[in-house]
Amino acid sequence: MELNGNQNAAAAAHAFSIEGDLRGAEPYGSGHINDSYRAVFQCNGHQSRYLLQRINHRIFKNPVTLMENIERVTAHLAAQVSSHPDRNRRVLTLIPTRSGGVLHVDDKGDFWRAYLFIDHATTYNSVSSSDQAFQAAKAFGEFQRMLADMPAPRLYDTIPDFHHTPKRFAALEQAIAADAAGRIALAQPEVDFALARKPLARALVDAGLPERVTHNDTKINNVMLDDATGEGTCVIDLDTVMPGLAAYDFGDMVRTATSSAPEDEQDLSKVKMEFPLFEALARGYLSTASEFLTPAEKESLAVAGKLITFEIGIRFLTDYLSGDTYFKVHRQGHNLDRARTQFKLLESIEQQEDQIRTLLRTLN
Repeated sequence: MELNGNQNAAAAAHAFSIEGDLRGAEPYGSGHINDSYRAVFQCNGHQSRYLLQRINHRIFKNPVTLMENIERVTAHLAAQVSSHPDRNRRVLTLIPTRSGGVLHVDDKGDFWRAYLFIDHATTYNSVSSSDQAFQAAKAFGEFQRMLADMPAPRLYDTIPDFHHTPKRFAALEQAIAADAAGRIALAQPEVDFALARKPLARALVDAGLPERVTHNDTKINNVMLDDATGEGTCVIDLDTVMPGLAAYDFGDMVRTATSSAPEDEQDLSKVKMEFPLFEALARGYLSTASEFLTPAEKESLAVAGKLITFEIGIRFLTDYLSGDTYFKVHRQGHNLDRARTQFKLLESIEQQEDQIRTLLRTLN
């Protein structure tokens, strides 16, 4: 393989303690935050692969503490799976730099890290079957379970108040009052929809639930599924692992995995929560998480999907009213379309709430 790909990535790869000659550094994956590359090294006729990532320090403003979190989390997980025959594929393995530590800063001021590349496993951007949903949820539940006994100190908040829904709602109210982009008239039905559900914003923060180590971005593409068995092999993308509520992770699974429609679908007739997918998520998650969750945490799962879908919807609406200052947009009204999709999914979840509660009672 000829040396190719991003030359900055190739240069950064040499900063890590990897034996052999670099043969390539090519863009990899579909992530929207960090820049990822698959780096291939050759040593004594054998090729080895690594995942090299440039951390987006405009989103993650303190890469040093972020990496301290990841070092602690991966070390704890590695100890939990140390006797597993497939242990090197069950947790991300950080590669140290040649100067010590796990973070390389290049001459442009960019921050880089490297992991062992996990072979024979794939990530998927959408759920194509109930079994995929089950396996992904099972992996996220196991991830939480293995971190439930992680010793102090508390992890850093890489994005403070990330899932603090009342503060997200307060930001929406400020955006409504300011109407900075003059768009209130175009979004009045969505504004009314959100304001009518203001009490929902406090559903989890007022529930007295214990703080856990949570992933906080539990889309299916953050679990690698084994190519041969379909089993959830490794939870990835650990940048948002920080203190949170267990229900946040379950709720984001419901939001992202139970509707086949894209997040910005304009044909709202295609947007609904598919109950068989919800059931698969609940069964998978509780198959591994049930042993450490408290009764109150298990009860909170019934509202989790509704809350997180609402939270993301009001974030999209807030950004639309503010003039599209946070989320990238690719067309006029893009953030409004996203908000409408979330609110339609929320309505579908609300319509099936009795079924949700009945199922969760049988599983708990």
